[in-house]
Amino acid sequence: MSQLVSSSYGKSNVKFLKVRKDASDPKVQEVLEANVEVLLRGGFDDSYTKADNSSIVPTDTVKNTILVEAKNTNVWPIERFAGHLAQHFTKKYSHVEGIEIKIIQSKWTKYEVQGKLHAHSFKHEGPETKRTYLNYDKKTDNLVLTSSIKDLTVLKSTGSMFYGFHECDYTILKPTTDRILSTDVDGSWTFDSKKIGGLAGIAAAADRGLFDSTYELARKTTLELFALENSPSVQATMYNMSHAILDAEPAVKTVTYVLPNKHFILFNLEWKGIKGNDDLYYPSPDPNGLIKCTVGRNSSKL
Repeated sequence: MSQLVSSSYGKSNVKFLKVRKDASDPKVQEVLEANVEVLLRGGFDDSYTKADNSSIVPTDTVKNTILVEAKNTNVWPIERFAGHLAQHFTKKYSHVEGIEIKIIQSKWTKYEVQGKLHAHSFKHEGPETKRTYLNYDKKTDNLVLTSSIKDLTVLKSTGSMFYGFHECDYTILKPTTDRILSTDVDGSWTFDSKKIGGLAGIAAAADRGLFDSTYELARKTTLELFALENSPSVQATMYNMSHAILDAEPAVKTVTYVLPNKHFILFNLEWKGIKGNDDLYYPSPDPNGLIKCTVGRNSSKL
């Protein structure tokens, strides 16, 4: 015997670019390029177990909904649009009991022309993206809303150490007080749903600038601490980044970093009679270290 344990379905890779025109001067514009995924949960079991499709909202309908709602509503910031879609699907279809939404926003920024930012010209800052993830359960009114920075590649050529680590008979790594540190930042922050007023409060939180300001805070904190801290380890630096974000924004519940340690290895050029090489490195594509942590608030101080 078997049973359906869990299921969800929907549409992925629904892409659009929306232009926002300034009301006082239509040539002053902003753009938002997004890749959206929406997965529905709920009363769809018979479509799996009895081949009964009567409950299925077609994935093509899901795609059409995303695009029409993107046209008809404000998609800035992407957290607002995720909240809007969650409300739409769970209210329109009574048998939709939950929804999972992922939105990836490409990074387009204006660039200077003749000494000032051009009104409607942009350069792509990829592969860095901003992302948001929303998971909502209608029965329990439980909301998870997480935003993130992904694929922000950084490197500093000094100001990083690694020593005092555990050594055994498998250890060949030498301690160092000066090394290159480089990583592809994957940093995320989960909001306290109570402090944003649940699903219904997302739009108001967007209006007061919570999501934009938190993104700017997280990005600035990541870049500044990476540069300024004489890092004793990736572990210590990512914890300090997380702590600083939590300290600055009360609406954030937890902060998570997933950081690969991209290795740069000094070439041994003694075969050419060059000793003490300290400035020519080999960028090693793999293997790489991978360090993760999630930092939350001390419950005893809440």
